[in-house]
Amino acid sequence: MATTVSSPVTMAIPPKERRFPGWLRGVLWAVGTIAVLSTASYLTGNTDLTSSSTSQTALRLALPILLAALGGLWSERAGVVNIGLEGMMILGTWGAAWGSYYAGPWVGLIAACAFGALGGLLHAIATVTFGVNHIVSGVAINLLGLGVTKYLAHLVFQPLSHNPRQSPVVPKFDTYSASGLSSWLGDLEHQQRVVISDVAGIVRGLITQVAPLTMLAVLLVPVSYLLLWRTRFGLRLRSCGENPVAAESLGVNVYAYKYVAVLISGAFAGAGGASLVLLKDGADYLENQTNGRGYIGLAAMIFGNWRPGGLLSGSALFGYTDGLQLSGRGPAVLALLYAAVLLLVIVVVVQLVRRRWFAAGAAVLAAGILYAIYYSVDELPRDLTPYAPHFVTLIVLAVASQRLRMPQADGFIYRRGQGS
Repeated sequence: MATTVSSPVTMAIPPKERRFPGWLRGVLWAVGTIAVLSTASYLTGNTDLTSSSTSQTALRLALPILLAALGGLWSERAGVVNIGLEGMMILGTWGAAWGSYYAGPWVGLIAACAFGALGGLLHAIATVTFGVNHIVSGVAINLLGLGVTKYLAHLVFQPLSHNPRQSPVVPKFDTYSASGLSSWLGDLEHQQRVVISDVAGIVRGLITQVAPLTMLAVLLVPVSYLLLWRTRFGLRLRSCGENPVAAESLGVNVYAYKYVAVLISGAFAGAGGASLVLLKDGADYLENQTNGRGYIGLAAMIFGNWRPGGLLSGSALFGYTDGLQLSGRGPAVLALLYAAVLLLVIVVVVQLVRRRWFAAGAAVLAAGILYAIYYSVDELPRDLTPYAPHFVTLIVLAVASQRLRMPQADGFIYRRGQGS
């Protein structure tokens, strides 16, 4: 009697034909978001929404989230859930400080990637080779990252800084600016012209005092897309996350591809940890300085529908809201509520066009609540101000989210020879 082998994939559903290519939709949303911020800045009189200082801070704060999200993308596209991104980032922070202190920031970055990849290797051994539950293994990696870095910091940094929780001052990356263009954009920003000054402020912040690590991280987004979606290697890796049984039947070494993906994932997460240590405005190594950014990166990846362009948008949104509350404090955060209301109005229109009535209703309700808060208070309480941008971000993400489609074998515990 023939036996039936269970598979995480039962039927291949052809994707719906898109009206616009993905990159064009991203450009349209970016233009729409800038228009919303410009309108809100004009109506509220708060220029912090589109100032160069806000966008510059946002870029720095979005960087570790972006790298963690890219790490999650590589791992989960191969079918391995990586909750351990936080622990791998923590390992990267220590590796960056150690390498940079003794040999400079570039060696620090390499060391951070190596330590993060080591965490990825442990996760791959547990999940791929021994079939441990992916969530359990990820939580263990997070705890292990905290413990290992605490021990290493006590061993290496305490004799140098007399503080087991902090490293001595480490060399950091130099920054570069497009001087002529930056000065011209600065003049336009200070003229306070509607739309023109807003765009000038945002762009100026993105091209002023930029570190090589920032340029590298942004470049990794299109590179990841090209490798995963435009090469034979990427097709085979993604097939391991969709149907590893079918991939093996076609001669793909599923274990090898999963290992490679999780190692790359750990290296990216480690680089995210390095960005907290090696950028000029960042602190030196501090115990547990990631502060949950690995989890936020995972959330940005899910919001981005496991796609490079989408996770870039999610990371930018989280970084922007954080940068705004640091640059502008209470009044800027209150203006952000108004901008969120305008953005949700656009979301309502889009959802109505798509005939998603429930999502449109949720967006209307969210817009009403945010506007009521904006209208009823003149100033947010100080204790609430640091967290208000995160609430706004979660609301926008919740009502604007698309129909998510995770890799069908994501988290599936696969054993070699399962399809035979």
